[in-house]
Amino acid sequence: MTRAQVAAYANSAASHKLDPVALASGGEALALALAWLREQPVEAGKLVYATAEPEEVSAAQEKLGRERAGLVVEEALARLAQEGFALGVRRFVVAGGETSGAVTQALGVDRLSVGREIAPGVPWCFATRNGKTFAITLKSGNFGTEDFFARALASLD
Repeated sequence: MTRAQVAAYANSAASHKLDPVALASGGEALALALAWLREQPVEAGKLVYATAEPEEVSAAQEKLGRERAGLVVEEALARLAQEGFALGVRRFVVAGGETSGAVTQALGVDRLSVGREIAPGVPWCFATRNGKTFAITLKSGNFGTEDFFARALASLD
């Protein structure tokens, strides 16, 4: 479902795909992603993702090892969340369990206030960092409909 959600949202928002092999080969891929993020309007929806077709995932895992392939993506998304917050982003939709853990840790989340449900089992939550409140939803792979990302962000407008 996450692949379908990414495809649907990428049609309506600026998007940047992360490549685990490129991320593992040095800082250039992360630097390019950070530069891309800095060019985006803060208030506009945007999408940074590493979701890929099963064959692409298998190829990256074969080249890097399963654990390393996941770790480089999680580290990159965590760093991008920190940069987004520093730029003024205050709404985060995070898909995937390990990714959710990496992003919440990077943002220093130690407590969440649970808000209204976006889809069954997926609420908006609110946390505070450096005295600034932000909204975050943590979605596992199979939750929500294809328009989940757009609906989630629109529900906060």
